[in-house]
Amino acid sequence: MAGKRRFGRVRKLPSGRFQARYRGPDGIDRPAPHTFATKRDAEQWLILKEAEIKRGDWIDPDAGRVPFEVYAKQWIDDRVLKPRTEGLYRSLLRNHLLTTFGSLNVADIREADVRRWRKERLGVVGQSTVAKAYQLLKSIMNTAVDDELIRRNPCRIKGASVPDTPEREMIPLSKVLEIATKIPPRYRALVLLATFASLRWGELAALRRQHLDLDAGVVRVTAALVELDGGKLLEDTPKSRAGWRTVALPAEIIADLRAHLEEFAEEGANGRVFVGPRGGPLRRSSFRRVWNKVRADVGLPDLHFHDLRHVGNTLAAATGASLKELMTRMGHSSTRAALIYQHASQDRDKLIADALGAALKAARAGDSPGKRQRGTRRRSGTQRARKQKRS
Repeated sequence: MAGKRRFGRVRKLPSGRFQARYRGPDGIDRPAPHTFATKRDAEQWLILKEAEIKRGDWIDPDAGRVPFEVYAKQWIDDRVLKPRTEGLYRSLLRNHLLTTFGSLNVADIREADVRRWRKERLGVVGQSTVAKAYQLLKSIMNTAVDDELIRRNPCRIKGASVPDTPEREMIPLSKVLEIATKIPPRYRALVLLATFASLRWGELAALRRQHLDLDAGVVRVTAALVELDGGKLLEDTPKSRAGWRTVALPAEIIADLRAHLEEFAEEGANGRVFVGPRGGPLRRSSFRRVWNKVRADVGLPDLHFHDLRHVGNTLAAATGASLKELMTRMGHSSTRAALIYQHASQDRDKLIADALGAALKAARAGDSPGKRQRGTRRRSGTQRARKQKRS
């Protein structure tokens, strides 16, 4: 007669299948999540469950029985986020995650579910949006692992959280100057600072007179103006600690900035450097009409305002600036973005080719045809002397 099991028990059901039960660390008697075809299979499952408990890996199977929608919304509520980041998360959750996972329990989301969801989304919206939504889902489920609601994160698609952001084409500096000439004078300094100081839109919109020291030739970035959904404006700190920075200005744009302060900026040390035509804060939504017209006028209908910063960053990298210098100027805390600009632009590559050509030219000048001919005569004379000596 077989001895009594020391962990769990197995019984045969009227259906002929076998059920395994065990007492968990919480004292509750629990059945296996499914039945087994043979008694041996049920016993094997109990052996694995006992080992799991001894390793300290046991997770209450009822803990993850919370709807994903409830858990995800609480996940966002529990975090200290920048207003724009919070708005992005709630938008991604509402438009891309809840439609598929909202009614599922956290514990019931499987890797296959995530794979199918991602493939479906890629057929509807861009890869960058899907990557952001996937990263949010992955972060939420990572917290579920930490909270011991699930044992393993179902988001395991390699590279799925990295947005595919192809490098934008570098526009010629002559086009930037053409834009600065054709744009209404109120916005000329905006274009120059975006390009030659690598400032973001929000940083420009929040800029105050006291932050622009033209005698020293620097601009200090300490804030960013964010336009939330619904049109509400909120002045906040820069998007990261690295965003707090002091950027040196080229001497060639100082006169343009002085002229702007005299004609368009608000009065007083705390006055805004850039304001709208009616004197209110600068809004991206209002500026868009102006920008759309000027970019069409210069033959670049797809140009983004942020591309001006890209031009400035690329020019800075072409000067030979180090990675750390680029990160400081751009206001980035990671190397990823700065590394983008440490490629050789076509203009820089042409300079390198010219330098190589000059070196080749100098080398050839040092080995002129006259020198080669004299060298040949000397070698011939030496060879004749050797022949006479041997004879």
